[in-house]
Amino acid sequence: HYVRPPARGLRMPHIAEHWYEVIPVSDGVSLIRELHVAPWLRCNMLHIRGRDHDVHVDTGMGVRPLKTEIALLAERPVTALQSHSHFDHSGGSHEFDVRLGHKAEAHLMADPHADDDGSPNPYWPFVRAETFTALPYDGFDWRTYDVRPAPLTGHLDEGDVVDLGNRHFQVLHMPGHSPGSIALWEEKTGILFSGDILYNGDLFDNLYHSDTVVYRESLTRLKELPVTTVHGGHYTSFDRARMHQLIDNYFAGGQRIGDPEAWIERKITRTT
Repeated sequence: HYVRPPARGLRMPHIAEHWYEVIPVSDGVSLIRELHVAPWLRCNMLHIRGRDHDVHVDTGMGVRPLKTEIALLAERPVTALQSHSHFDHSGGSHEFDVRLGHKAEAHLMADPHADDDGSPNPYWPFVRAETFTALPYDGFDWRTYDVRPAPLTGHLDEGDVVDLGNRHFQVLHMPGHSPGSIALWEEKTGILFSGDILYNGDLFDNLYHSDTVVYRESLTRLKELPVTTVHGGHYTSFDRARMHQLIDNYFAGGQRIGDPEAWIERKITRTT
């Protein structure tokens, strides 16, 4: 019998005027975050401006329209590139006409519930009252949150190149966190967009389609890249020294989320 623990009496007393923040990073890269999604869940959306067109890496939870609220997405052609299919990264993908990602997770982009196990709320414990600090719109109820289908319009795989005219990114297929996880690597600058393969925090390696053996292989490969800056799928960006530290910590048995419900409970306790 499935019993959802009660919320902690948190109130969401207002509808947020602004749902997104846009933070210029450097080199034509902007970080976009959902202001009112808990920091332990919200993903980093990364917008890369090119000479000929732009790429938008990951699309957040999709609870409010991206393209009508973020000027960067309305100025010129933009391709949505999915680092992987998880809901916190793909919720807004349906807004884009061009959607690229790895074929190993194409079925999940087309049907976000394709691999569900039949639980009443497939997003629990991640989507809950404590996930949001404000309402995205009047009448929003976290219990009815869902992701709209957004079938990929094209596939990316190892060795493909994303060409923006003046910038070129090599696609790296690095499974383990999920079977279709990909990263973008710009050899000229040493910049890596790593999605959830690696970020500056505890790592997920125990999801239903994670593979720890393959994940270690991907991290070993990542460690060999002459990286200067890593823009991860969550938290802050970091340099090569921190990248090595995170990977070494993981190999030593640390840097893991473990039981997700217990991990989230700890996060919530620290902020309430």
